[in-house]
Amino acid sequence: MLESRKQFKRPPKRYQPRGLSILYEDRDIVVVDKISGLLTVSNAKTRENTAYYLLNEYVRKGNTKSRLRVFIVHRLDKETSGVLVFAKSEGAKRYLQDEWPAFHKQYYAIVHGALPDKEGVITSYLAENAAHRMYTVTNPRKGKLARTGYRVLSTTASRSLLEIDLLTGRKNQIRVQLADKGCPVVGDKKYGVKARGRKPLALHAASITIRHPHSKEEMTFTAELPAYFDSRP
Repeated sequence: MLESRKQFKRPPKRYQPRGLSILYEDRDIVVVDKISGLLTVSNAKTRENTAYYLLNEYVRKGNTKSRLRVFIVHRLDKETSGVLVFAKSEGAKRYLQDEWPAFHKQYYAIVHGALPDKEGVITSYLAENAAHRMYTVTNPRKGKLARTGYRVLSTTASRSLLEIDLLTGRKNQIRVQLADKGCPVVGDKKYGVKARGRKPLALHAASITIRHPHSKEEMTFTAELPAYFDSRP
C-alpha cells in the first residue's frame, strides 16, 4: 500500500494543468504553484478556467466517470500567485482547515511608498460590502479580526519590498491593510493605484508550512517568485 507521505512522481510539464505547477502530490494532498490571473474556484463568469476545475481534471486523468476529486482547503485571490494546497479526501480537508490558523504562511509584496516602521504587525477589523469589496471598520462586532506581520526588506524612492507573515486569513486582507497604511500593493487596481495597461499584482504566496493530515509530518512548500516579480522594488 502506498504510504501517504510518499510523493507521486511529478508528471512531465506538458501534462501539468495549465496555469499550475505541481509542487507536491501524494494520496492525501496536492500542492501547486498558481499563476496570477487564475481563479482558485469558479465565479458567475468563469466556470472551468480555475485551479479547482483544472486539478479535478488532472486527478481524473481524462476519465469522466472517475470518483477522484480534490477538495478546497484555502484560496488565493485571482491576481495573487503562489502556493495553493488542496486535499484529496474530505477527512484531509477537515484536518487541514481545522489546523490552518496554526500553519505558517509567508508572502512577498512590492508596495508603493514606505511604511513608517521597518517591521511590525498590522491589526484591524475587516467587513465586506454588497459589492464584495473589503473595508476596515472600527467596531469589532461589525468586522473580523485581521492581523498581518511584515518586514521591510528593501526600499527605493517610491517602492518597498516586504516579507509578510499572514497571521489570519481574511479575504483580500494583505491588500486592504497595506492600502489603509498608504502603501497599496503594486498592480492592485481594486484597492490601490489604477494605472494604464495590465500589470500583474505584485503579491506572491511564497511558502506554506503545514502538518500532513496523515503522517502529521511538518512540511514546507515553496514557490519561486514569478519572472515579473523583481527581487528588489
